Parts: sequence; structure tokens; C-alpha cells
Amino acid sequence: MTVVERREIALVDLLDRLLAGGVVITGDVTLRIADVDLVRIDLNALISSVNASVPSPFEMLPEPPAKEL
Repeated sequence: MTVVERREIALVDLLDRLLAGGVVITGDVTLRIADVDLVRIDLNALISSVNASVPSPFEMLPEPPAKEL
């Protein structure tokens, strides 16, 4: 067994590495009966960490106009 094979990585360290670079998850789900597509779902997700150098996109949203009564 080599050093690489014996190396153990904690789950927290693995998640930290994945989130630092970002992860894209994609997939397609189709519900089909008798060769007729009934439901099709396309899944796209981007999972990434947010820090001071990459601000949250929600902070940049303009405030909605005030409604007059």
C-alpha cells in the first residue's frame, strides 16, 4: 500500500475543498409511461462558498420603491 492509498481525508476537509472551487450539479429526470413523456425536470445547481471577496448577489439588489397610501 502506498502513501497515497493510506491517506485519509476528513469529510469537513473534502467539503471545504469542493466549496472553495465550487461544484456544479446537473441532471435530467423524465417520467415516461408507454413511451409518452409526462414530466421532464432539468436540474442545475451551483454550490459555492461566499466570502468578502465574492459578495452575495442578494446584497446588490435594488430596494423596491415605496408604495404611497
